Amino acid sequence: MTSVGDFSVGVLAVSAGDEVAAAALADDLRLPLCDTATRPRNCEQFQALLICSAQKLALQQTGWPVPGPVSVDFGSAAMRHRRRGGHNELLGKAIGLSKKPQMHVLDATAGLGRDSFILADLGCEVTLCERNEIVTRMLASGLSVAALSADQWLKSVVQRMDLHVGDARSLGVKALSGVDVIYLDPMFPDRDKSAKVKKEMALFHQLLGAGDDADALLLWALGQNVARVVVKRPPKAPELGHCKPSHTISGKAVRYDVYVLHGL
Repeated sequence: MTSVGDFSVGVLAVSAGDEVAAAALADDLRLPLCDTATRPRNCEQFQALLICSAQKLALQQTGWPVPGPVSVDFGSAAMRHRRRGGHNELLGKAIGLSKKPQMHVLDATAGLGRDSFILADLGCEVTLCERNEIVTRMLASGLSVAALSADQWLKSVVQRMDLHVGDARSLGVKALSGVDVIYLDPMFPDRDKSAKVKKEMALFHQLLGAGDDADALLLWALGQNVARVVVKRPPKAPELGHCKPSHTISGKAVRYDVYVLHGL
């Protein structure tokens, strides 16, 4: 059984028409391909299934009861609601949007791309870096679906998002040239109190791991030729790497530690 660390994942085609794509995906990711008749609630061989359909990829925890599948859907009602949230103003302040409206942000810990999408919606050019192969495939699927959408707003936002597969620290000088801000969001327990969100994030904590190199990632970011580095933290969490920021911007549920290196 192939696993991602200690977390076992299989690939499942939704229908017979998806089997060729699912087989290719399983081969690329070096993961087992499940029989199309497999049902997530009855599957005991894997802890999660990467579900492949013509429209999108989704990660589904196995067993019962579990939350529904998680996918990258930038046009979802939840994302549309989130773009109107007050914390977006805090994020804009943290990256210095008022000082330079058209900015290039490197999201070095893209995850499911939600903060990257908000940054792009605020007008930034965003390079997303994600090193987990399963999550990068989900991101690529979500970006592709959005780019083909009839929604012109959605298409225009994702046109400002560029996905880099791999560790941000592997980016060359050319790729980093022109980046104004490096944004870091190390994984930490989700602030949402709902059981569904907690279970969803628990699934990704198992998939992505503990993120034990977050301190090293911050030190790398601070060594780059960028105007500032912004780190997203829980309100009462210690500074990442015990590095004191230039200033902080705090809300009820999140804090942004801002490290100013030079003017924008």
